[in-house]
Amino acid sequence: MVSRTYDWEHGAKLEDHTRKKHEILKRYFREYLLTRCKMPQQEKFRIAIVDGFCGAGLYECGSPGSPLLFVDGLLRAAIEINIDRHKQGMKPIVIEGLLIFNDSEPSVIELLKKNLVSYLLEIEAFDHLQIEINYYTDEFESIYPQIKQRLLAARCRNVFFNLDQCGYSKVTSSILRDIISSWNSAEILFTFMIESMLTFLSPNKSTNNVPLEPAMRGKINSLLKDRDDLIGKKDWLAEAEQIAFAFLKDCATYVSPFSINNPSGWQYWLMHFATSYRARQVYNDVLHQCDAQAHFGRSGLNMLSYDPTHEGQLYLFNTDSRQAAKDALFDDIPRFVAESGDAITMHDFYAAAYSETPAHSEDIHEMIMENTDIEVITESGGTRRKANTIKPIDTLKMKDQKSFIFMFPNDQE
Repeated sequence: MVSRTYDWEHGAKLEDHTRKKHEILKRYFREYLLTRCKMPQQEKFRIAIVDGFCGAGLYECGSPGSPLLFVDGLLRAAIEINIDRHKQGMKPIVIEGLLIFNDSEPSVIELLKKNLVSYLLEIEAFDHLQIEINYYTDEFESIYPQIKQRLLAARCRNVFFNLDQCGYSKVTSSILRDIISSWNSAEILFTFMIESMLTFLSPNKSTNNVPLEPAMRGKINSLLKDRDDLIGKKDWLAEAEQIAFAFLKDCATYVSPFSINNPSGWQYWLMHFATSYRARQVYNDVLHQCDAQAHFGRSGLNMLSYDPTHEGQLYLFNTDSRQAAKDALFDDIPRFVAESGDAITMHDFYAAAYSETPAHSEDIHEMIMENTDIEVITESGGTRRKANTIKPIDTLKMKDQKSFIFMFPNDQE
């Protein structure tokens, strides 16, 4: 498949999947900054942002692209955070941002610089945001080592990569793993065409040295062979999600393998990679604010562990999906606690649960409180009564009087 290119000089068209991706990026980046700047004693937050396929930043319709969203997002968040801190009697916080914009076309970077002028003038008038922009013009896989050295020299622990490639092969899994392992706090938003990934992984491709399970080889061949008949069906979404997760799950502790929602054809994937369960928790919550992504499988814990002959459903991060998640979580959570030895800290529960769940944090907490088989114990030995008061230091515990299903589990279920 030939990857798409954008005619930025004459006006790039903003496609629906890109609009949805930008909605997620805008919402999540705001929550990311608000979450990271909450400590009362904190007076500075430093972040490095890498937009590996940045484009010129402005579409034909006037909508901003990712570089402008990052710059504007930093300013809006800095203002919002400091207004809130002032109301609470806290000291202001200065956000320092190193932004790295890369595009393989020098003319695109020159156009981006022009499109950024008004944004940068607005930032100059605000004391609590300081940014530095570095521009690169090369293929990302070639320039990545140089970008990495620049980030390491900046001594910034918080690194945010946006890698929105047209196809798939321009960012290797080894680069993703290197990003996650090279910084204490690294996150990646990774966009690609699923068909390009399947072609890359295809056992029929002579240059492919990727080890694949026989079953996965068969699934890939089947999806590519029947592409026109399957791409708009749930079977395509289900199989493609399984393949994407299986291939990329070792790139980070927390990997979300969700498609950009397009029922007429599941073509584009937007995956989130992080090392912290808190990042995945916030990301999941953001997805429930819009219908921009889709998942097929289970809606509780262990979202991709299901029998396709009678399990699995379409999860669109909407009201109906949240209710389905609650139904599954009501049984999943106490079963998980029982299998963990009857008690587990909330921190450890989060760390395990968020590795494979699409659920909203409020739904997880609500089902914990509603289930009569489990309880949440505070550090001082008290019992939590409200879902919104649960803390990571609490303990999730099976009650002494368990229901029949947990006293006598059925191994055949």
